[in-house]
Amino acid sequence: MCNVYVLLICCLAVWQPFTSYSATTKGGYSELSKDINVPRYHHYEDLTNRLHEVSEKYPELVSLHSLGKSVKDRHIWAVEISENVKYRKFGEPMVKYVANMHGDEAVSREMVIYLMDYLLDNYGKDPRITTLINNTDIFLVPSMNPDGFENSQEGSCESLPEYVGRNNENGVDLNRDFPDQFDKDVEHQSERVREPETRALMKWIVENPFVLSGNLHGGDVVASYPFDNSPRENATGKSLCPDDAVFKFLAHQYSSLNPSMPNGDSCPELKANKGVTNEANWYQLSGGMQDFNYMRSNCFEITFELSCCKYPNASQLVRYWNLNRESLINFISLAHMGVKGVVKDDKNQPIEGAKIVVDGIDHDIVTSSRGEYWRLLVPGNYQIRAKAHGYQSSPLTGVVVGNVTDQAQTVDFILHPVNGMRRRREDLLSKLFLTSHLAIKK
Repeated sequence: MCNVYVLLICCLAVWQPFTSYSATTKGGYSELSKDINVPRYHHYEDLTNRLHEVSEKYPELVSLHSLGKSVKDRHIWAVEISENVKYRKFGEPMVKYVANMHGDEAVSREMVIYLMDYLLDNYGKDPRITTLINNTDIFLVPSMNPDGFENSQEGSCESLPEYVGRNNENGVDLNRDFPDQFDKDVEHQSERVREPETRALMKWIVENPFVLSGNLHGGDVVASYPFDNSPRENATGKSLCPDDAVFKFLAHQYSSLNPSMPNGDSCPELKANKGVTNEANWYQLSGGMQDFNYMRSNCFEITFELSCCKYPNASQLVRYWNLNRESLINFISLAHMGVKGVVKDDKNQPIEGAKIVVDGIDHDIVTSSRGEYWRLLVPGNYQIRAKAHGYQSSPLTGVVVGNVTDQAQTVDFILHPVNGMRRRREDLLSKLFLTSHLAIKK
């Protein structure tokens, strides 16, 4: 997995950077209550102004980033919300929502804006929201496909001819544009020319230690979990990943708090399995973003379809907010379930890229640059260990994961260099020092 990370980062390095922005406009901030009283969709210029205004009003809580630009040079904005947004606290998990990947699925775009306002309006007032922001690094992307949204039409429940609006300006479906694990040419996929929106998200995903993610869509009402497809072409039925239990748990957590999802009958013509489905069992797709998150990073992502009608009249937005509010908030808190900790060497230095192995689950995650890890697990008994190149693997450690309302269990690891590794490392450093010293004397 680490080699894939390196390949991806190298190939993405020439692409647009993850850029931070300070606020440049003043006044006109519209709070959630105003949006509820006069619901509307935010087009690109309006959205941009709104996000800058919010970052100015809450400078300690909000940072605005540009992940890159679309085909038509529009920013893909990401709003970061955290207690001390200038610096992520050690051990604080990163969570993201990415909305409006399909430009004509517009409800998701506004739900992210409503959520942003709700979190900020209630910080310091509602203990639940305050605790969430104080202990989580939250990222909200209102629109991954700003060009597509501008090409869409309010009131259209289905995609326009030729999928105008759904796709980006180049006519590409962004949820079919990511490297696919089952592609025969998977080793060379990162070299393929991809859409600028896809490249921006790929770079952001692989360069940051995200733990949990929601990809917000429209056109049905269901929570869909990996895998998106299977290794067999034209296969039918479920395609389950090693963390199937975790993904089902996450999906049901979201669905159960949305009154329209568990019934599975809000969109009769597209009826899913009681509001939760395995994506491949629903319909298979190649190049999806949620599989990319799981296979190419530490992040567990689920796709949430929020409305039967893709771009309903703005008068319906408050109803969708009321249906999804508790699900959206609770899902963020799930980043704190399972096991977390730090991996260090015997000199108390963090080890980046150490693997966290759970016995019986064939999917490892890796530590951050600070040695941190977060391993999502459903309640149960587990045996876990850490391993890293050049170090002896730790012995298996038993851990009991309790109820989802409990904080993640903390399990730290100290790894020791393999026999002779430290001496070889010290000898190499000595030789490098001697060589440079002699070069200077000459």
